[in-house]
Amino acid sequence: MTNFSAARILAIESSCDETAAAIIENGRLLLSSVVASQMDIHARYGGVFPEVASRQHVLSITPVVRQALSQAHLSLADVDAIAVTRGPGLAGSLVVGLNAAKGLALGAGKPLVGVNHLEGHIYSSWVCEPSAQEQELPPAPQFPLLALLVSGGHTELNLMTDHLTYRRLGATLDDAAGEAFDKTARLLGLPYPGGPSIQKAAENGNPKAFRFPRARTEQPWDFSFSGIKTAVLREVRQRQADAVTVPVEDMAASFQATVVDTLLVKTLAAAREFGAHEILIAGGVSANKALREAFLNQTEFKVNIPKFAYCTDNAAMIASAGYYRFVTGFRSEMDIDVQPNWPLS
Repeated sequence: MTNFSAARILAIESSCDETAAAIIENGRLLLSSVVASQMDIHARYGGVFPEVASRQHVLSITPVVRQALSQAHLSLADVDAIAVTRGPGLAGSLVVGLNAAKGLALGAGKPLVGVNHLEGHIYSSWVCEPSAQEQELPPAPQFPLLALLVSGGHTELNLMTDHLTYRRLGATLDDAAGEAFDKTARLLGLPYPGGPSIQKAAENGNPKAFRFPRARTEQPWDFSFSGIKTAVLREVRQRQADAVTVPVEDMAASFQATVVDTLLVKTLAAAREFGAHEILIAGGVSANKALREAFLNQTEFKVNIPKFAYCTDNAAMIASAGYYRFVTGFRSEMDIDVQPNWPLS
């Protein structure tokens, strides 16, 4: 096992509609985590309004960073580097976080580490909260592992044989799983964000009421969710045309079950094919209860899923990924710019 040097990382995350800051020690021990959510603001639009998001980041960024330092009982002098999300994400939102991180790094004379947001989600499984009962941190995920990234903008399978190394096996060809949840929720008249709304409606629904399609892709590790979204649309329109009540709970349960089963089957098959020791689930959709239960109930592979607080966007995951970049010698120049479409590579 590689022994990495000790370091504290202050991280900033502002890729979408959460303004977040956190401090991680040695890549795993969480010293503080603060998230200012804009969910209530954007709910009225049925989705994230980019200009509103960036303006709210400007208002929140300084208080959030100060609170993260205060929560950890540290000052800027006590951290070794500043990590920040560089992309992917909304350009206007990313700029706020990156410029704040540059200012802190310059003012405090600290190295700057630009982090890929998707890499951050993967490293959310390394984040550990301090516990008075435990003297040692729980075991970290073990390589080789198969990482399923599943969020509003991304659904992809990556094989990791070591820290910071990724081999993308497959990805969505159209809608990401989280995007499909949001669009389906809208079709069913459920509020934004779609993931929690579908999950709540599905609790009282029959997951076998509808047989929604599972797309077959040319490459076995790719995903496609546009077909199931279209199938839901047709069912809704047919019932509306016939003046028949739309069975929202049954449709939500059937949709959720189909998406979860698709993710489970492909991920397990890929883990077998590429000899993974463990599976890691990351991204906002990893908070879905049905998804978590499906993966944790299978006994073939150990599954790493972060706590609910670290499934959605947060800075703790950026601090963890930033730590491993920092201790392996990675540094960003002060003239770096945001990369809204930055792939994980």
